Amino acid sequence: MGFYGIIKFRCIIIIYGGVNMSIKTIGVLTSGGDAPGMNAAIRAVVRIALGNGFRVMGIRKGYQGLIRGDMEEMTLRSVSDIINRGGTILQTARSAEFMTKEGLEKALEMCRIFNIDAIVVIGGDGTFRGGLELSKVGMPVIPCTIDNDIGCTEYTIGFDTALNTIKDAVDKIRDTAYSHERCSVVEVMGRKAGYITVDVAIAAGAEVALVPEKEFDLNVDIIKPIIEGRNRGKKHYIVIVAEGVGKAIEIAKEITEISGVEARATILGHIQRGGSPTACDRFMASIMGGKAIELLKSDIVNKVIALKEGKLVDIDIEEALQMKKELPYDLLQLNKLLAL
Repeated sequence: MGFYGIIKFRCIIIIYGGVNMSIKTIGVLTSGGDAPGMNAAIRAVVRIALGNGFRVMGIRKGYQGLIRGDMEEMTLRSVSDIINRGGTILQTARSAEFMTKEGLEKALEMCRIFNIDAIVVIGGDGTFRGGLELSKVGMPVIPCTIDNDIGCTEYTIGFDTALNTIKDAVDKIRDTAYSHERCSVVEVMGRKAGYITVDVAIAAGAEVALVPEKEFDLNVDIIKPIIEGRNRGKKHYIVIVAEGVGKAIEIAKEITEISGVEARATILGHIQRGGSPTACDRFMASIMGGKAIELLKSDIVNKVIALKEGKLVDIDIEEALQMKKELPYDLLQLNKLLAL
């Protein structure tokens, strides 16, 4: 267990398998939205599993691929030179069929056909919940989402890389905003959660952060700070908006009309998901993958690999799904003070 106790960050791996069984063959799949670090997790699962005598089946295109039997046996060479690559070599897809009784039965039948005793699932919140259905009938999970919105863990794979991608984009946007004395309204990912928004606002020095969890007043939360900043001699302004708040183009238009400061909207979109994972994401994905195989060696299944107080732990899937995560609202106040 020595090398599993470390730092605070974010990622999820889930492990599903039957009960009271000797595990010989492990499946691995990625599902839901892709995130940088998924390949590092796949690599860790495959190599450590093979090193411990397991057979490994790579399942393509998530739960939909499992239903179709779209899989192949993996070797050490199957995962060569992928630790630095974004996306997922196993590809990913969403599957409405899997969430039906018939789809679930097809998935389990494929497990029997290919002699798969347990599956390591790498993905985000939707994957997490899909994995719960699989666990109910007897099958392990690694949490992986750039949104960092899974309650049971302090870290989800891909979050750090996404932050760095956004930070780099905002730095470039700031250069042109300063040149023209503009306000840049930048929309980032985060449909239901503002973790990306808050963290990148602080890291990139934004004046305003708008999150889905908190309503905002245009005049008080945006216009007033911009005008006060202009009166203090500021030459540019950055507003970070979570996609769950939306209205980036509308907000930019209103800023221009009310304050007289020219505002432009930038929606970063899927650029946030891609790119080579940071050292942090590669490291966390690797040790989480290793932790998953450690559990399977002991026939421990239906667990989520999570980071709690700087250490890797395994949590029962149903218990993990009940856990909630609160946005650190104190960081929003901190950002306001830093933006003065």
